[in-house]
Amino acid sequence: MSGADKPELPPLEDLPGEAAPAPALRGIEAIRDAWSRLPSRPGVYRMLGADGEVLYVGKAKSLKHRVGQYAQGRAHTNAVARMLHQTVSLEVIVTETETEALLLETNLIKRLKPRFNVLMRDDKSFPYIAIRTDHPIACLQKHRGAKSFKGKFYGPFASAKAVNDTLNTLQKAFLMRSCSDATYSARTRPCMLYQIKRCAGPCVNLINAEEYDRLVKDASEFLEGRSVELQDRLAADMREAAEALEFERAARLRNRIRALAGVRASQGINPATFEEADVFALHQEGGQSCVQVFFFRAGQNWGNRAYFPRHNAEEGAADILSAFIAQFYEEREAPKLILSNIEPTDCALLEQALSLKLESKVEIRAPQRGEKKDIVDAALLNAREALGRRLAESGSVAKLLDGVAEVFGLSERPERIEVYDNSHIQGTNALGAMIVAGPEGFAKNQYRKFNMERAKYQGDDFAMMKAMIGRRFARMLAERPSPPLWGRGQGEGGRVEVGANPTPAPPGGGGIDFSKERDNDPADTKFAALPDLVLIDGGEGQLNAALEALDELGLKGKIVVAGIAKGVDRDAGRERFFMPGRAPFRLDEKSPVLYYLQRLRDEAHRFAIGAHRGKRKAEAVKNPLDEIDGIGPTRKRALLDRFGSARGVSRAALAELEAVDGVNTELAKRIYDFFHGDK
Repeated sequence: MSGADKPELPPLEDLPGEAAPAPALRGIEAIRDAWSRLPSRPGVYRMLGADGEVLYVGKAKSLKHRVGQYAQGRAHTNAVARMLHQTVSLEVIVTETETEALLLETNLIKRLKPRFNVLMRDDKSFPYIAIRTDHPIACLQKHRGAKSFKGKFYGPFASAKAVNDTLNTLQKAFLMRSCSDATYSARTRPCMLYQIKRCAGPCVNLINAEEYDRLVKDASEFLEGRSVELQDRLAADMREAAEALEFERAARLRNRIRALAGVRASQGINPATFEEADVFALHQEGGQSCVQVFFFRAGQNWGNRAYFPRHNAEEGAADILSAFIAQFYEEREAPKLILSNIEPTDCALLEQALSLKLESKVEIRAPQRGEKKDIVDAALLNAREALGRRLAESGSVAKLLDGVAEVFGLSERPERIEVYDNSHIQGTNALGAMIVAGPEGFAKNQYRKFNMERAKYQGDDFAMMKAMIGRRFARMLAERPSPPLWGRGQGEGGRVEVGANPTPAPPGGGGIDFSKERDNDPADTKFAALPDLVLIDGGEGQLNAALEALDELGLKGKIVVAGIAKGVDRDAGRERFFMPGRAPFRLDEKSPVLYYLQRLRDEAHRFAIGAHRGKRKAEAVKNPLDEIDGIGPTRKRALLDRFGSARGVSRAALAELEAVDGVNTELAKRIYDFFHGDK
């Protein structure tokens, strides 16, 4: 039938049957549709994109009023306008109070990391100094994480270096042990720390319990801020020892006084008007921000750290600081006093929320004069200098990334570069490594290791590369939020669902739209980020192996992949680059882009080698107890505490094994048989 003879079809709305579904709402229309059904109560709202991605999380005293401001569709910043344009639905959680809404908002931002919210990028837990008292002889050590044992905790410290420096001095001053309980119980002679005068040797009774407890008490007094009184008392004891002609004891006391004085001198600022506070100073420049945080505990400065929160360039300083402080204390205990160079937005509400968590009053102040103002100004100076250094570094990195884009034919500056390498010794302890780099340098929290089975690959570099690339991008397809990140209609936690359903994900590539602007900071996921460039440490063989893996996943041609191989003489500067559809090429030996690519390749090699050595070391020191069925971490610890080592367990009699907590007769016989040949 010719085109002219074809009958005209009636319009869709005139066909019999069910009516056509209404088109999905988007942008302001979706917000207005949701707003019409919102209550005038406190709560948290989430704006969702087409693929279920959470674009923004906010809190409100009145959901109806707050969302209504978005629904007006005018007087918005460019960032808010972009966010509203991408919104297809809105979800809310109703709370009893605005304070509860603030706490919930902070929790959701930390978990979901919406790209239109202010985000605190570095949320690692802070280290503490712990004096463990769950053993008759207390132990001094660094601690990070949950406070799961009996003892006193002092902190937080700004960095591991600050803790290590303080611990080093405390060992000189108080001679407390720092070894594990298993090591302590197995000692028959003093260790090296005793020889270099960093430990009093309680493991072999070189100090009695009463004298050691006195050292523990002195260390506690110093960490609790009574350092001046302690130094005065030690000075009096030193004079008494000298007058009694006990010169060796006087010399030891003198060394302790010097060590304590050294700690206070190295801390710089030691305030007199308060004992405990956190100091925040925010500086903005060039559309970026730096928040410098100083920690003061027990009247001592325990270090500082710079943070660079992610936010849009139009965000105000007070809003940034408010969001940062809320996220900063999401999983940390706030002090009773917080000082800042500017007053954060919703300061009173923030105080209420922190006080509720701490179960004690928390005060946020922006001092205008006196010692507190001087300390805040010192923090602000540090913030200004840190941001200046970062802007200078990012400017040079941006030029290098523009050069990378030109070399590999990318349409724009790469935001995420992934580099892959393998490491093994004749197939043993084989693993693959992935490192990530971008405009802000190496993203070490996104590095990944891939364990490889020796029997499966037998040292085949090509097969290992194919397996590693296949596993990484299969995980990307699985974790990419093509189904909505939040389920619909579950009704949990008082959540109310309003707005249109999200539009379906585009076909191909596991539901990923490669044509749209990519978000390389997806919500709290390990492998969902989509790289702009993949570099393979190797030549044409490794590159082809990687391409085969991508082809099997339907991703070939959608991700730019290149191989970087050393020249014939394996000399730096003579690297050859391989890309599909292009002849191998080299860069000028003095090209800054070549130096940058060499750094990426060398970092991947360093990470792979380090991971391989760690795996090999773990294999070498593997404990025989791990091979016995029925022995987990708790029973293993009990056996080692009782007998000191696996060798001690192997020499134990059956009756001795049965006497260990958690070891019954059957397990004791299994352990005994394991070490005596009857396995």
